[in-house]
Amino acid sequence: MAERTTRAVREHRRSTSATRNAAPMELRAMAVEFPVVHGHPNRLPFEGVLTLVDVASDKAPNGARGHRVVLTRAAAEAALPSLLGMAVDYKAGWDGHDARQKCGIITAAEVDGNRLRVAGYLFARDFPEMEDKIHTAGPMGMSYELADAHVADMRASVWTLTRATFTGAAILLKDKAAYRSTSFRLKRSVSRARHASVAV
Repeated sequence: MAERTTRAVREHRRSTSATRNAAPMELRAMAVEFPVVHGHPNRLPFEGVLTLVDVASDKAPNGARGHRVVLTRAAAEAALPSLLGMAVDYKAGWDGHDARQKCGIITAAEVDGNRLRVAGYLFARDFPEMEDKIHTAGPMGMSYELADAHVADMRASVWTLTRATFTGAAILLKDKAAYRSTSFRLKRSVSRARHASVAV
């Protein structure tokens, strides 16, 4: 299969002319590029804000022992490559994580301002109920899954994560996420037409 992987990190510096003394904004992004297959029945594109960087979470994420957390920009940028190819999952009720319910894949990630944005595909044919459920569940958000996280000071009331490896992400209701400013949306609808399928 022809598959082209973009390994270079694009760096763009943009300064806002309206605010003369404002610091320039930096964007770092990585993506895995797949061949375009028009009308692919198992690729339903999505995009979302996975988390915020250099901002304390609104509540403690799972595994943080009740601590709110801050993911530093440096840690997020260093961990961008670990996001590519990782799965997105969901839990019945849209209120948490279930790593065994992998329903899609992340193919792009970028740190844009204080937002860590991701994009990818849901497996629409394998999970035909997902599209309708997402549209009717309510405002959706995302939550990251980490391993090998390093906390600057375990005694601090808010944990600062200075290093981590992304192992996946979950789709969940926005108000169930540790960061209420995350988001998730489908970029288009798949065709409802029925086609014969063959598994060999």
